[in-house]
Amino acid sequence: MDRRKFLKQSSLASSLFFVPSFVKAFEQVASSELGYKRLVIIQLSGGNDGLNTVIPFRNDLYYKERPTLSIPKNEVIKLNDELGLHSSLTPLKRLYDNGYLSIINNVGYPNPVRSHFRSMDIWQTATDSNKFSQTGWLGRYLDAYGEQPYSAIEVDDNLSLALKGSNMNGIATQDPKTLFNLSRDPYFKNLGKHQNDAHLSEHNLGYLYKTMIDAQSSAKYIYETSKTVSSVKEYPNNKFGKQLKTTAQFINSGLQTKVFYTSLGGFDTHVNQQNTQKKLLKTYAEGIETFVEDLKANNTFKDTLILTFSEFGRRVKQNASVGTDHGTANNVFIIGDQLKKQGVYNNMASLSDLDDNGDLKFEIDFRTIYATVLNKWLEVDDHKILNKSFNQLDFI
Repeated sequence: MDRRKFLKQSSLASSLFFVPSFVKAFEQVASSELGYKRLVIIQLSGGNDGLNTVIPFRNDLYYKERPTLSIPKNEVIKLNDELGLHSSLTPLKRLYDNGYLSIINNVGYPNPVRSHFRSMDIWQTATDSNKFSQTGWLGRYLDAYGEQPYSAIEVDDNLSLALKGSNMNGIATQDPKTLFNLSRDPYFKNLGKHQNDAHLSEHNLGYLYKTMIDAQSSAKYIYETSKTVSSVKEYPNNKFGKQLKTTAQFINSGLQTKVFYTSLGGFDTHVNQQNTQKKLLKTYAEGIETFVEDLKANNTFKDTLILTFSEFGRRVKQNASVGTDHGTANNVFIIGDQLKKQGVYNNMASLSDLDDNGDLKFEIDFRTIYATVLNKWLEVDDHKILNKSFNQLDFI
C-alpha cells in the first residue's frame, strides 16, 4: 500500500492517529489499578425532542402548543400520573420497571446556544457557553487518569472532541479486526525504516506517521482481547445496534477500557418530525435493551453506567412544518444496576413559564451530571477535570 492509498483510509487512520507513542509502556498495567467500572456515553445527535420523548400528557398547554405534533394520551406509556414515554420506548419502559433507569429532566446550561455544532462542543468540552476549549471532558479525564489510549474508545470511525486531551486521546474504531489488520500493513514497516527521512517531516507528517507506528501494539491488544468473546444476543440490524454489539464485546471480553462513546444521529426534526423521531427512538430503545441484556448475561451490567444525552431540546411550540425548532433544556437518561434514585429524578419544567424565546428553562446544569459520574462512579477528582466545582446529584 503506498502513502497516498494509506492516507485515504481516513477512518482507520484517524483511529490510529490518536494513539500516543508511549502506549507500550502501559500495556501491562494491572487491572486492579484501573478498576472495573465502565461508563458508556450515547449521544443523540441533532437535538432530540425531549418533550415528545418524556411527555407531560396531563398538561393542557402541551397539547395546545402542539395541536398536531403532540402524542395522544392513549398512546403514551405512562410512568406516573403526570409523565409518560413515547410509544416507541416500550423497551425502555421495561428497564424503568426493573429499576434500571433514572430520567433527569430540564438539563441544560446557562446562556444556551442553539447551534448544533457549538452546543455539541459545549457538551463535549464541558465549558461555559462563552468559552472555547480544544480538549474534551473525557480527554481531560484521560490526561489525568488514563493509563493507555484505549482507556477510552469511541465506537465510530472518527474521534469526537469529547475524547481529545492535551497529552492523550481516545481511540476511534468500529471494527477491531480491521484496525488490527491495517496496523499490520507492510506500509507501517516501511515507515519505521524511514521515519527519520526528511520527507516525513513535510507538513508535520512525521509525528502522524510515528504515532501510527506506535499504535500497532494498542490495536493488537484491542483485537486479541475482544475476539475472546462473541455475543449470542441478536442485536437490531442497524448501525446503532452494531455499535452497541461491539461495545458489549469490548466490555464482556474484559478489555481494560473505562469509557465507551457511541452516537445515534438524525434528530434534527424541523420537518415532519413524527415518523422520524418514532423510528429513531425505536432504534435507540431496542438497541439499549439488547445491550443491557447482553451485559447482564455476562455479569458486567452491574459495573456499567450508561448516559444518554442530546445537545439541546426543541422549542415547545410546533412549527409550520409539523416539526420543532432548536430549543434548550432536555432530558438525560441514566441506565444502570446501581442507581440510588430510580424512575423520574425530578419534575418536568413549567410550560407556562418559558424563557423569552419560548423555550424551557433549564434547572440542572449538565456538568453536575458529569461531576457526579466522575466523582461517584469513576471515582476521580471531578474539579480537576471540569475546572470548576459543581453540586453533585444523588442518582448513583
